[in-house]
Amino acid sequence: MKAITFFCTLFLLMSCGTREVSQENLQARIQSNEYFAFTKSKALEIVKGGFNAGEGYGEVWIRDYNTFIELSAEVFEPEVLKENLLVFFRMQGEDGNIIDGFSPKNENEEQRYRFIYSDMEPRYAGHKNTVETDQETSLVQTVYKYIQVTGDKEILNESVGSKTVSERLEWAMSFLMNHRFNAEYGLIWGATTADWGDVQPEHDWGVFLTDDTHYALDIYDNAMFLIALDNLMELVPETKQKWGAVRDQIAKDVRTHLWDEERQKFIPHIYLNGSPFPEDFDEDQVFYHGGTALAIEAGLLSKEEIKVSLDKMLANVEASGAGSIGLTLYPPYPDGSFKNPSMSYYGYQNGGDWTWFGARMIQQLVEYGFVEEAYDNLLPMVKRVKDNDGFYEWYTVDNQPKGSGTFRGSAGVLYTAIIMLEQ
Repeated sequence: MKAITFFCTLFLLMSCGTREVSQENLQARIQSNEYFAFTKSKALEIVKGGFNAGEGYGEVWIRDYNTFIELSAEVFEPEVLKENLLVFFRMQGEDGNIIDGFSPKNENEEQRYRFIYSDMEPRYAGHKNTVETDQETSLVQTVYKYIQVTGDKEILNESVGSKTVSERLEWAMSFLMNHRFNAEYGLIWGATTADWGDVQPEHDWGVFLTDDTHYALDIYDNAMFLIALDNLMELVPETKQKWGAVRDQIAKDVRTHLWDEERQKFIPHIYLNGSPFPEDFDEDQVFYHGGTALAIEAGLLSKEEIKVSLDKMLANVEASGAGSIGLTLYPPYPDGSFKNPSMSYYGYQNGGDWTWFGARMIQQLVEYGFVEEAYDNLLPMVKRVKDNDGFYEWYTVDNQPKGSGTFRGSAGVLYTAIIMLEQ
């Protein structure tokens, strides 16, 4: 018995020593990584250029600002960051809805967008991609991050018209319950899109709800709602009694209706008026990378399920030949599934590789203790920043850069992921 005890103790000591050496080795690699240093420096450089999404975009988008406001706080004063947020509140709709973004008002504005105007904000024209259901939740999350990085809780008491910012945050959440809530399933709805995307299949552009829209429930919209509710209740504790019950119900119904226990993944869509895709396409085999990352942030998956999800992402990367776990989804929807030609097989949001969401998965891996996995899967993302000297919007399946080369959302999520690893 003494011999057994001795060898067990020796084994434990050796195991602990191995773990300590491994951890020290990982810390050294993180601190000395040349790509991390380059990426941080480059991120700070491009964020100084402003708040539009990147070159090629004239607008400040709330879904993008949500992912680089922490980076912006490194180079801008809080008052500048706050002013951008207040524009969204000044342009809030009469039903509480939030615009996607704003750009300087121009009398000769291209009428591609159905521009939105507000007497409270005469400088700007707003727009809203109505197929998506993440504008309201993105604004709540952005205000939360703004307060976290600046400490400026007084923004909540600032009056915008007849309402304070805190009242307007809650009003935005009420819009979703009043106008985007499906009582049968207890979940938030939007148009059918590819994972977190904002392009529906039934239109050549695809960003507005139309008579042909197929309405659906998905994990991205509902995960974003849960994160926003958590943020709101922390910022405004007196809202907990009302929104805590809503949060619990949404989380429960996500697991009941959207989680596929057998496949250990989220169902892409529950359709409310039929599917737009061919009957011979088995959509349930499609794995949504971005929505899964946000579901993890919303606390919807156990640590074991997170590991299973990561393994599936890595298998998808290998099967597709993509450069990183930023792969939007796998397998992609067949060619012709979307009228918008950019949504071809492995194109844009239909199987493109987006650091903008891949790095958010990295953040969650760090958050849940998968630090080695986070480091390994972040490397291809930071390497291509240096290789291409920029933060491109997305990459093809063979790792070629596409879209804006100064995509601030990608810079923001990468910067945050690196900081989390270094800490």
